[in-house]
Amino acid sequence: MWTTAADGTGAAEGLGGLVGAAAQVIENLGEWGVGAFTLAETVVPPIPSEVILPLAGYLAKQGSLNLGLIFVTSTLGAYLGALLLYWLGAKLGLERSIRGLSKLPLVDREDFEKAAGWFTRHGKSSIFFGRLLPGVRSLISLPAGAAAMPLLTFSVFTLAGSALWNGALIGFGYLLGTQYHLIEGYSKYLNYAVYAALAITLAWLVVRRVKRAKVNR
Repeated sequence: MWTTAADGTGAAEGLGGLVGAAAQVIENLGEWGVGAFTLAETVVPPIPSEVILPLAGYLAKQGSLNLGLIFVTSTLGAYLGALLLYWLGAKLGLERSIRGLSKLPLVDREDFEKAAGWFTRHGKSSIFFGRLLPGVRSLISLPAGAAAMPLLTFSVFTLAGSALWNGALIGFGYLLGTQYHLIEGYSKYLNYAVYAALAITLAWLVVRRVKRAKVNR
């Protein structure tokens, strides 16, 4: 599904910089591309749904994407990603899974341990509420699989929490889509904020990993 803005350009072309590039990618990949993004974000936390889904909602308001379909594909993608981590925890156990996944770039063992602690303290409710918490949201499936939580229970709580989170982010972007010219005018400031957030996050992750490597020597 593809429509253009009033000046004959794609809806994403009104946004510049990193935000515009991300919007252009989403617009080109379409609704199923949004689902692929959320699947990847569930497995590799540094890919933020907080950026992808509001942009998808914004593009839906402009007519480039179908609102209902991006909600379905994003929720399905989040569920499939969660299911992959659930299966990994069930097959390998918590410790082996954490040891293997913490070798991924910019992912630290401490992140998995925090998610495991959240699951231990809150049980099955952590699967629903954990989907609303950055960091925990992506990793809570691992201890659930290792603890042999019933798949039906895991699926229901995962789908409900993911649907709520995705719907909120997509809806936010959709509402912003009514202010197209406002977004276009301030997109450069949004880019500055995104660049700063990425730089700070990258620096924090690198420093944390270096400190942990020194401690483990």
